[in-house]
Amino acid sequence: MLSKKTKYGIKALTFLGRQEDNNPVAIASISKSENISLKFLESILLTLRKNGILASKKGKGGGYYLLKLPSEIPMTDVMRILEGPISMVPCVSLNFYEKCDDCPDENACAVHNLMMQVRDNTLDVFRNTSLADLCNC
Repeated sequence: MLSKKTKYGIKALTFLGRQEDNNPVAIASISKSENISLKFLESILLTLRKNGILASKKGKGGGYYLLKLPSEIPMTDVMRILEGPISMVPCVSLNFYEKCDDCPDENACAVHNLMMQVRDNTLDVFRNTSLADLCNC
C-alpha cells in the first residue's frame, strides 16, 4: 500500500510541476492547495530537497521549487526516495536485495517468480512515467 508520505509527496511535486515559471512556492501555499498538514509536508519536502529533486529559497519570496524539468524527474526516483524499495519482497529487489531465510531455492519459489513479474511491471510503469506525465505539462 502506498504510504501517505509518498502520496502527499507526489501531490506536492505535481503542484510544483504545474507552476509555469518555477519560482519558489511557499510551503503554506502547497499545504493549503493540496490539503496536507504543514508539519508533515515540511518533512516530505525536506527529504525531496536532500535527494536532489527540489531546492529551496529562504526569506521573502522564498519556498520550494523543482531542480529539474518535470519531464526529467522519473517516478522511479520519487518512489525510491519516498517509499523505499519498489519490490514487495527483498529477494526480488534490484537495489535492496536480501535472500529470504525460508527459501532454499529462489528459482523454484512461486512467490519469488510472481513478485519478479510484479516488480518488472511496476518498474516499467514508473520508468515510463515522469512528473510531467502526472502534471500534464
